[in-house]
This record gives sequence, C-alpha cells and structure tokens, in this order.
Amino acid sequence: MRKFLFDVDGTLTPSRKVIDARHENFFHDVCSNNLVYIVTGSDRQKTLEQLGSNIIDKVQLLFNCSGNEVWKDAKLLYKSDWTLPSEVEIFLKNQLDKSKFPLRTGNHIEHRNGSVNFSVVGRNCDEKQRQEYISWDKKNNERYRLAKLINDKYENVSAFVGGETGIDLFEKGKDKQQVVEKIRGEGDVLYFFGDQIFENGNDYNIAMECDHYYNVEKCHQTYDILTYFKNVGVLK
Repeated sequence: MRKFLFDVDGTLTPSRKVIDARHENFFHDVCSNNLVYIVTGSDRQKTLEQLGSNIIDKVQLLFNCSGNEVWKDAKLLYKSDWTLPSEVEIFLKNQLDKSKFPLRTGNHIEHRNGSVNFSVVGRNCDEKQRQEYISWDKKNNERYRLAKLINDKYENVSAFVGGETGIDLFEKGKDKQQVVEKIRGEGDVLYFFGDQIFENGNDYNIAMECDHYYNVEKCHQTYDILTYFKNVGVLK
C-alpha cells in the first residue's frame, strides 16, 4: 500500500501559519482518498490551528512532537514521558547567553511531550523579530552549529534544526524516524514530504527511512507534486 507522510511547517503551510485556502480543499481530498499521516514537531493544538479539524479528522494518524504523541481523531493513543536531562538544559541556557544574536523575546526552552524546542530569539517573537533571526541565522549558521555541538557532546540526546528559528531535541532515536516503524507494513511504499531534509535537519532521518522523499523549499511545491501524483495515478 502507498502511504503518504507529511511534515507541516514549511511543507503543508507557511511556517507557523494556517494552510492556504487554495490548498485546503485539495489536501482534504487527498486525505479522504489516501493513507495520509501527519508528522510534525508541534503539539496537537498548534497543528489543529494550522490545518483545521476537517483535515485532522481525515488523516490515518497524527504524530505530534515528532512522534512522541500519537493521536487518532481526538483520542490520544500514546505519549512519551521522556524529559531533557538537566545537564543539557544548563548547556542550552549557557548557549543562549553566549549567542551573538541581540534579541531575546522569551520562551527559549519549550518542553513538549518527549521533546524540547530551543530558540535563541524565543518563541514569543513577533514576525519582524522572527525574520530578523532567520536572516541572521542564514549568515551565521548558528542553529546548525549548535545542533552538531549537542550531537557530538551528548550520546543519549539528538538535536536537529527544525522550523525556521529553533532546534528540536529528543531522546536518541526518538525523533521523526520512529514513525516509520509504527506504520510500515509488509509491502508498503512510503512517501515523505518535508522541508528540512539535510544533515542535522529534523526531517532527514525519517526521509532516509522512507522509499521516496521530497525536500520542498516552499509549501506550494508540495501541492505541485501532489497534483502531478494525482494526474498520473500515484494518488487516488
């Protein structure tokens, strides 16, 4: 069977924004007629705000917090109880102090079920501040450097560049790749769509476990590929 797995931010929606009205009905149709799974670092409430209940109710499973929460409709099927080791949290706070990016907006270390999101600018930033950090990070490569530093330093923790301003941290092996073993059956062919398929990106490991993967730079590219799939019969 063909199974289709999707990241959300930057893949189905602009980062941290709602799905475009031009794409909503089309993707609802894709979810209604195919085996679709959502795999996102965000929690269920944020995903609901971005995609809406009409889409969420149609997917086979919703994997939040990179698979550390699993939902079917509005029922929680699984939740990880992993917490970030205190020594790693101290390290993150030290890196926050050392960062040369000048703005701090609060909510820099966000604890989720089975994962943590770390952001130097802070998740309380407004859109202008967010864009300032995105531009600064592209020049200074801070997130990639920090993720590599964490992965080299702590053998039981994995860190990945996620979204546009943060780093996602997990127990080793409990990032998005864990979803594949939960849904793959004999003879299944898995297709994954994400925007962070590069080394130390939070879509990389899961993409490497799937049969086909598509790294998109803008979410409209996802819908262009899906439209092509529908035209040639890969999608129903």
